[in-house]
Amino acid sequence: MGPIYGFIQEWIGISPDLQAKILSTFLVGVIFWLIRLITLHIVNRLTTDIKARYTWRKSLTYITGVLALLIMGSIWLKGIQTLATYLGLLSAGLAIALKDPLTNIAGWLFIISRRPFSMGDRIQIGEYAGDVIDIRVFQFTLIEIGNWVDADQSTGRIIDINNSKIFTDTLANYTKGFRYIWNEIQVLVTFESDWQKAKRLLQKIVDRHAEQLTPAAEKSLREASKKFMIFYSQLTPIVYTSVRESGVLLTMRYMCEPRKRRGSTEAIWEDVLREFSRHKDIDFAYPTTRFYNEPGEGKKIQRFSGEKSEDQI
Repeated sequence: MGPIYGFIQEWIGISPDLQAKILSTFLVGVIFWLIRLITLHIVNRLTTDIKARYTWRKSLTYITGVLALLIMGSIWLKGIQTLATYLGLLSAGLAIALKDPLTNIAGWLFIISRRPFSMGDRIQIGEYAGDVIDIRVFQFTLIEIGNWVDADQSTGRIIDINNSKIFTDTLANYTKGFRYIWNEIQVLVTFESDWQKAKRLLQKIVDRHAEQLTPAAEKSLREASKKFMIFYSQLTPIVYTSVRESGVLLTMRYMCEPRKRRGSTEAIWEDVLREFSRHKDIDFAYPTTRFYNEPGEGKKIQRFSGEKSEDQI
């Protein structure tokens, strides 16, 4: 290699020592790239699990990247005797020049160590909500839900969020710990309707659709209570009664899986529409204008006759 180094030095002006460092750095990068490529090829042949493939790909990227960086650093900084000194100088320089990226790296370390959310979780952080589809050193990625789409369904948009947001914005996790959420469906019937019969019908409908989830929800609650102070006195579906200006409001409250909220709402509403159509004494209420004839519809004892009563004489 000596003659080659001499030729390159005469042609380009790079010293043999610098040429050796460049070549070694290139070889280290190629070797670790091949290690990652071959390992991923083996993993892809052994498993078809998308999540397992993703985990292997990310883990190999981080491990090979860090090892390659350390070896390359030792090549270029042989004058520095200890790795601790090298890392100390490197971190000090990065802390000054790269404040925001370092905050994102700190957020990434927090995410992979404390796991406020994991791959596949449905979360809301600040104003953004979606399913986590990627976690990287500087950003994590959501496939958005909500926004202009109702019932927490996907919009199809991909949103990249800086990892530093984990320290500044409120995080809500739909699926961590307790895997169910409460959903409510409000049905408004007229004051003239038999609201008690309507309430019984709604209770039967919501029981039919959601009561089978109760044993699974109770099991999930027991598991979640080992980590969190979660307590519910009732997990079975229930119908609540209240009054609004236009009629009697009957609210069905039941548990469902976060990703099945719209489907369960649709199925329940279809049953409600079919059931109410069979009963003439139950009508849906909606905003209306009513003209009230006080002399004809008011109570007789409250009507003003204009004649003086015996007590007034």
